[in-house]
Amino acid sequence: MAREDDQWHDVGDAAALAAEPVQQVMCGDTPIALTCVGGEFHAVSGVCNHVGGPLGQGRLDGDYVVCPWHQWKFHRATGQGEPGFEDDQIPVHAVRVVGGRVEVNATPAVRRKKKPHAPHPLARRPERAPGPPRVVGISTTNMDVGNPRYSGSDDLLGAALARAAETGAETRLIRLAELAFRTCEGFYSKSARACTWPCSITQMDPNDQMERVYEHMVHWADVVLVATPIRWGAASSLYFRMAERLNCVQNQITTHDRVLIRNKVAGFVIVGGQDNVQGVAGQMLCFFSELGFLFPQFPYVAHSRGWSAEDMENNVVTVQHSVELHDGARALADRALELARRLLDGAMPSTPEKTARGGRKAHHLTVVDH
Repeated sequence: MAREDDQWHDVGDAAALAAEPVQQVMCGDTPIALTCVGGEFHAVSGVCNHVGGPLGQGRLDGDYVVCPWHQWKFHRATGQGEPGFEDDQIPVHAVRVVGGRVEVNATPAVRRKKKPHAPHPLARRPERAPGPPRVVGISTTNMDVGNPRYSGSDDLLGAALARAAETGAETRLIRLAELAFRTCEGFYSKSARACTWPCSITQMDPNDQMERVYEHMVHWADVVLVATPIRWGAASSLYFRMAERLNCVQNQITTHDRVLIRNKVAGFVIVGGQDNVQGVAGQMLCFFSELGFLFPQFPYVAHSRGWSAEDMENNVVTVQHSVELHDGARALADRALELARRLLDGAMPSTPEKTARGGRKAHHLTVVDH
């Protein structure tokens, strides 16, 4: 058995360490969040209860160490969670100053406790429930929902959904402009493992309505049809807000070798007064393929009168009265549903749950499961 003195580790000069209110130090192999307020040192575990964030790289909020990943808080002396979450507690380590040196005891005086948290509903295993093919249309047109205007991309998306319903599919429509959802806050930029499934924002903010998109894409739909206008040669700003928040779906492949999107089909409706249809389609095809979607032959319907067509009223009229474009949207729905039905019937190989280390990023990753 190790002697008590063997458990004390010198972590640095007291004067130097006192200059920072919170910092990460190593007690042997154990990361420690060392704090100093008014010359008084305290040491708690440097690993957050949530998903293992580095508490020692966080900040102090009063007497609470704030995790830099998702803002969970623990008391710097007791290790307890913030008020309301006291049942969550991180290990506390004894600390002393000897001869101007700070020493931390590797054996925790208080053990880790995790308050039971019910898993988020989105965290359930994706399983396809019995029933007819399911098609969700996602409109990324940004407009004042109280004063709606005609949208060519919305109109063609509506035609595609109507055609899907005619063939016996169940359909739903999500208008991003009607949802209150926060922009991505860059958790992935802190650490790949800080970008969680479900999205950390969704877990922390019950009012964040991106949950509806996640539910339909991951759990409900067999076919996802995304409609966007062209804005300065790119998809709409709402599309990119959605895409950034969908990084948590793709990141599950990166961090856990877990494919959330399996045997699902995507297609696109792209309409713009300005050009660059192929550039917009290329981005969408690339992004949705990285999520795990499959595509029918000819996976998008699109329209643009070109860069110089600034007479938007005529662009609108062209789409609104175009039999060819509406027929094209209906044909897109047919192609997407044909592929979806083949996948549902087992006529095509299914997408594996795991990438078997064959994912695009897998060759340079160290995967850590929690």
